Amino acid sequence: MKLVTAIVKPFKADEIRQALSDVGVQGMTVTEVVGFGRQKGHTELYRGAEYVVDFLPKVKLDIAIPTELEDRVIDTIISVARTGKIGDGKIFVRNLERVVRIRTCEEGTEAI
Repeated sequence: MKLVTAIVKPFKADEIRQALSDVGVQGMTVTEVVGFGRQKGHTELYRGAEYVVDFLPKVKLDIAIPTELEDRVIDTIISVARTGKIGDGKIFVRNLERVVRIRTCEEGTEAI
């Protein structure tokens, strides 16, 4: 089993959710986060004053999947989230040693 974590632009979250549902993903956790990478933030003008926005809003998607879906999930996220501009995001993949559904005590892929 794998845990895929994707950090993407907020306006792409719903489109990604729908596309992942179409490839068999049954659930995910979505968290609003802020951060920066190579973008290093940007400057904005507010009431005539210029200020620097160091942290940019992003959405973090945590998706637990069976190992055999890994490539399809990653390809789907990339195809939907890519705009070709800086700040499209990152995808991280980690191994999941154990998953337990609390309600039924099911374990492994049945718990996903």
